[in-house]
Amino acid sequence: MTRYPLPELAGLPEDIRTKILEVQEKSGFVPNVFLAFARRPAEWRAFFAYHDALMLREESGLSKGEREMIVTTTSAANHCLYCVVAHGAILRIYEKKPLVADQVATNYRKADITPRQRAMLDFAMKVCLHSDTIEDADFAALHVHGFSDEDIWDIGAITAFFGLSNRMANLSGMLPNPEFYLLGRLPKQK
Repeated sequence: MTRYPLPELAGLPEDIRTKILEVQEKSGFVPNVFLAFARRPAEWRAFFAYHDALMLREESGLSKGEREMIVTTTSAANHCLYCVVAHGAILRIYEKKPLVADQVATNYRKADITPRQRAMLDFAMKVCLHSDTIEDADFAALHVHGFSDEDIWDIGAITAFFGLSNRMANLSGMLPNPEFYLLGRLPKQK
């Protein structure tokens, strides 16, 4: 699963162990990223604090599905298997569209998404691959679709944060949990 040994859950600081157990209770499993990053508790806390500030921010003009769309699309560009599979699963659930994650990970320009979402992903990909070429015209193109400057910040920050996450997942050899592959593809079992 990883090039670095995973810590034992019982040996983790109480705050980290509690959060991991909450995630396990909600999802039915412990996503590998939680244990992989827990080997360094201070970094784990910083990583998940920033993750939550970006991905759970309620005053954003981006939906939860759009945030996951950014992660899935840019993670594919960064060749991060873990993030494409894990966040693709979350994307399918939020958007209630079983095909969208595969579409945006492969070629978002041909995906079944709105013109607004396409403009969002065009910008995210520019941040991901060519951030040195961002100019005022890129902001103007997003304003046409109703994005505020704060929304644009969110698009860029999510892209940049997951650039870090993608690189750490690739460095560590982190693999997606098998459970992620089927999430959002099939109806829930009752």
